[in-house]
Amino acid sequence: MTTFVDRVTLHVAAGKGGDGCVSIHREKFKPLGGPDGGNGGRGGDIVLVVDPNVTTLLDYHHSPHRRATNGRQGYGDRKDGSQGEDLILSVPSGTVVFDEKGNQLADLVGNGTTFMAAEGGRGGLGNAALASSKRRAPGFALLGVPGEERTLILELKSVADIALVGFPSAGKSSLIAAISAARPKIADYPFTTLVPNLGVVSVGDTRFTVADVPGLIPGASQGKGLGLEFLRHVERCVALVHVLDCGTLETDRNPVDDLEIIESELKQYGGLDDRPRIVALNKTDLPDGKVMAEMVTKTLQEKGYEVYPVSAASRDGLQDLLYAMAKLVQGSRAAAKKEERTRIVIRPTAVDDSGFQVFANGDGSFTVIGKRVERWVRQTNFGNSEAVGYLADRLAQAGVEKALFKAGAVSGSEVRIGNDQYAVVFDWEPTIEAGAEMLAKNLQRRGEDARLDNVWKEEKVQDQLTEDEIARQWEYQVSNPNTPEVEEEDES
Repeated sequence: MTTFVDRVTLHVAAGKGGDGCVSIHREKFKPLGGPDGGNGGRGGDIVLVVDPNVTTLLDYHHSPHRRATNGRQGYGDRKDGSQGEDLILSVPSGTVVFDEKGNQLADLVGNGTTFMAAEGGRGGLGNAALASSKRRAPGFALLGVPGEERTLILELKSVADIALVGFPSAGKSSLIAAISAARPKIADYPFTTLVPNLGVVSVGDTRFTVADVPGLIPGASQGKGLGLEFLRHVERCVALVHVLDCGTLETDRNPVDDLEIIESELKQYGGLDDRPRIVALNKTDLPDGKVMAEMVTKTLQEKGYEVYPVSAASRDGLQDLLYAMAKLVQGSRAAAKKEERTRIVIRPTAVDDSGFQVFANGDGSFTVIGKRVERWVRQTNFGNSEAVGYLADRLAQAGVEKALFKAGAVSGSEVRIGNDQYAVVFDWEPTIEAGAEMLAKNLQRRGEDARLDNVWKEEKVQDQLTEDEIARQWEYQVSNPNTPEVEEEDES
């Protein structure tokens, strides 16, 4: 039965927000007391939290689908719906979160570290919250927004200070059992160790963790054996200890060649060139092993390695090896304290960012993409004409209609808002504001209408003729003061 899993695919779905309520307050002698519909509750979030009591991703291997609870709908008398409960998923320290495309989203190290895996949907506003001076009694409410759904890849990279690497049956499990309280399975056949084993070692005042990585063989970086599956567990280690078998019964092997093969595999895997190396020549309690260790020690030292002949069975030489490992750990921790702390990079939204984008498709249709406008569409009850009108007002106020016109949309163009299962497709009909922009572009300045030009000119000419006529009559009366004014004929 599988007891250790370090890579899983997790499908998470946050809770849906509750719908807003449409309600009118009624009481005796006051049948229409105004809107009092409450808001819907927020959907539950899904959060990953590092738990020190969890050491594997086994639970998510058996149950890869996780869903949070939904928020409740609002009620009358301005009562809001209850919120959905957040779902807390415990993961071991060292868990790395990736999306479906392989982009790293989070690296969870340290107890209590959290990551928002999926955010719950917003609750819809009730008609009480939608009321305004112009809309005193809304006959609609907003729907709750569906929760976020994501597919995540979780990988566990053990948080250890020292990694023991080497061929199968080199004595790595025996060594970690000798220097710590770990009790891994030990047997006299290759690939006894199937999963990484962790042990805590104390040397003086220094405590550090040692990881026993399953045995590597030639071609491990290409997927042979078990090494490739567990090489990720040595990425966080500050140093590597090569455990070389000096008492092997295989005549075609020797410690120097084994070291070169393992180094070649580590180089092909990549990312480990800067780690310090220590060589532990194991099984010196055997006569042949002691002779072999004496033969290769000088050769390995000439290559630049610190060499320590040890025996995991008799515990000879372990003290010197442990002090060398503790020295490397202390140096790494001292350097980490001097390093500058990681800064939080804040990328605020640009001032001129409209929050949406309009794309012209090749078939003459248009697509509008934007987190906010897509949320508005999801909140709209398209069975209610008043709610649809409210959505149209919001889109026009946000500038979507102007952007469609600038992109080349005309009356009757097919417009799609969103690109998922919640997308809405409709035939665009510009409002008065968008129509005014269109009219201004085609003919004249905004606010003018070509159809009124002739009428305006005729009125101007008529007004001018009337003024000239009055001036001539005045001049005639001044020059002929004795001429009586012509009386108007009696209509009778």
